[in-house]
Amino acid sequence: MRSGRIQSCTSCSASSSSTFPHPPCLSSASRHCKFPLLLSPGALSLSQRVSRNCLVPRYSSGWSQTQFSFSKQSNYKQLLSVGVGALVTSNTQGISTGTLIADEKIGVLLLNLGGPETLEDVQPFLFNLFADPDIIRLPRLFRFLQKPLAQFISVVRAPKSKEGYASIGGGSPLRQITNDQAEELRKSLWAKNVPAKVYVGMRYWHPFTEEAIEQIKRDGITKLVVLPLYPQFSISTSGSSLRLLESIFRDDEYLVNMQHTVIPSWYQREGYIKAMANLIEKELRKFDRPEKVIIFFSAHGVPLAYVEEAGDPYKAEMEECVDLIIEELEKRKIDNAYTLAYQSRVGPVEWLKPYTDETIVELGRKGVKSLLAVPISFVSEHIETLEEIDVEYKELALESGIENWGRVPALGCEPMFISDLADAVIESLPYVGAMAVSNLEARQSLVPLGSVEELLATYDSQRRELPPPVTVWEWGWTKSAETWNGRAAMLAVLVLLLLEVTTGEGFLHQWGVLPLFR
Repeated sequence: MRSGRIQSCTSCSASSSSTFPHPPCLSSASRHCKFPLLLSPGALSLSQRVSRNCLVPRYSSGWSQTQFSFSKQSNYKQLLSVGVGALVTSNTQGISTGTLIADEKIGVLLLNLGGPETLEDVQPFLFNLFADPDIIRLPRLFRFLQKPLAQFISVVRAPKSKEGYASIGGGSPLRQITNDQAEELRKSLWAKNVPAKVYVGMRYWHPFTEEAIEQIKRDGITKLVVLPLYPQFSISTSGSSLRLLESIFRDDEYLVNMQHTVIPSWYQREGYIKAMANLIEKELRKFDRPEKVIIFFSAHGVPLAYVEEAGDPYKAEMEECVDLIIEELEKRKIDNAYTLAYQSRVGPVEWLKPYTDETIVELGRKGVKSLLAVPISFVSEHIETLEEIDVEYKELALESGIENWGRVPALGCEPMFISDLADAVIESLPYVGAMAVSNLEARQSLVPLGSVEELLATYDSQRRELPPPVTVWEWGWTKSAETWNGRAAMLAVLVLLLLEVTTGEGFLHQWGVLPLFR
């Protein structure tokens, strides 16, 4: 299990700022908290949202006051704040699809992470992952080391990762599940009189985004809706896929002329929120005393610097998503305590807190006996749910004194969820190829839309490199020690690479990563 010092939790707080690159939709619903509200220095709250039953409070590190640049209209940022705090309901009745698709060929591109389908795929999949500069952001001076470093990390991590994939059947089910979601979405769109084709583009494994784009061109698609299968936007997930699309679009004359729009996030849509609440309600009934169960939302983490330095809206969107689900449960008279934590951190840098593993231990110390894990940032089963949550975190919970463990399944092809995604696509069709500003002026209920270029100009426009963590040296297996161990490892890697380049000998040359020369 991961090691690290448990942080002291004394408050329930939500981190926000006066400047957001995307509407965080912070709820104004006030709740009674078991802990006093504390905001870190400089943190500005758009709403005094206090989590009523939040047993383990959220961490607030404050949002940086970075000024974001926008490529087109100066009032784009203000327009993006439309609908803050609102649940987005499906509204397709007033849309006449006949005129939208008369002579058009409609395509929907689903974007996802991808995963190795066999154990032999694990190492090359990891290489593709760590070779992405949106996953590991090296200083500009060291960008040439991106692929050698990715090769080194993938080779080192592959044996452990293979063990995890072996424990869930020898590979990730993500591709098959995503294909099933694409087929169900296609059926739903056709049932709603939108004869669209649906494509799957994975970022790090087959079918790659490039493969999906080639099929889109062969099919002669003229209007494309890009739909990342990440409910909340992050520059490391949706943002990375959009950057890849940007580079593909820029170099292809057909794609330059093809009209498209992007639905960057959809965590606040009513269908998604109700589908999640349905699954939670169903799993709670399996406990002997459902009212005593703590609802444990576990989201995939991102480095803290992505939020504080690069303007990633992920944390704000995640917190609002949890609030909306809790509000929906309250309407059903489900008043359980809950908390939100972040999993899957790697490397020496600080990630979003609280960490899932540390929070589980803390809940055990507080005497919690029943826990229901909710994989909030995942809509498909994969390694983080099937192995990390179902095996590692369940084992940790039982060791920590938690006696009753449950887990909400990922949405997969849940009908309400798929139908609402279809509605989101239909609602976006009138604005394919239109400016994002006119989209918002015309339909304020829509999740903000825009072209790939507009969205990338809004999110993380300067693509800042991650700052080094600032901690004090400590010896042992503490977080600070891990940080310094990581720095030492990075230094060792750089020295080895320097020797490889200067001598022309070493394991990277033997593997063919670097050319052989003397």
